[in-house]
Amino acid sequence: MTEPLLVATDLVKSFGPTKALDGASMSVRAGEVVAVMGPSGSGKSTLLHCLAGIIQPDEGTVTYAGNELSAMPDGPRSALRRTDFGFVFQFGQLVPELSCLENVALPLRLGGLGRRAAETRAREWLDRLEVADVAGKRPGEASGGQGQRVAVARALVMGPKAVFADEPTGALDSLNGEHVMRLLTSAARDSGAAVILVTHEARVAAYSDREVIVRDGHARQVAFA
Repeated sequence: MTEPLLVATDLVKSFGPTKALDGASMSVRAGEVVAVMGPSGSGKSTLLHCLAGIIQPDEGTVTYAGNELSAMPDGPRSALRRTDFGFVFQFGQLVPELSCLENVALPLRLGGLGRRAAETRAREWLDRLEVADVAGKRPGEASGGQGQRVAVARALVMGPKAVFADEPTGALDSLNGEHVMRLLTSAARDSGAAVILVTHEARVAAYSDREVIVRDGHARQVAFA
């Protein structure tokens, strides 16, 4: 077995008097799809945000590719979120003023790639996610399912090592949700990216290799199926 790509150890995180994480630990290997599950308010989104370096734990460590992510300054952590990490959120969070093609190309442009090359690669990902037909449309002109597939294309276009998906089907009906999950997990596995997926739905978690159950700020890893 390869060494884990991401490791969270004994994480503690409080927001005011509320302790969101209370000694949570988990690990993720490269190419693995892990579903983080638990009731509302259990700390699963906080755990995801700590793993992604979006927030810093009060105690404990997060290690990415052998480096302590939780000890990095803001600059290097932000750089990792541009190059090594991809993100898919419940409502997509696409830039409404840009076309779907421009949204997918945006991470490449921010990374210094020229417009033509960035848009060529973005078109390839839109085609792969079966939404090439909305390339010239703005997000508000696409359906919810199409918009979420555009968001998945944007998350994967940089070739990330890890994709963080927070309730990616929460705003979709079951049919569109299944479609998004099938394409997300298939594309991520093909590219070798790990997927850390926060969900409360068993049908979404079924696309994962295993589950991590979060309850009262603690995490319990469930063995491989």
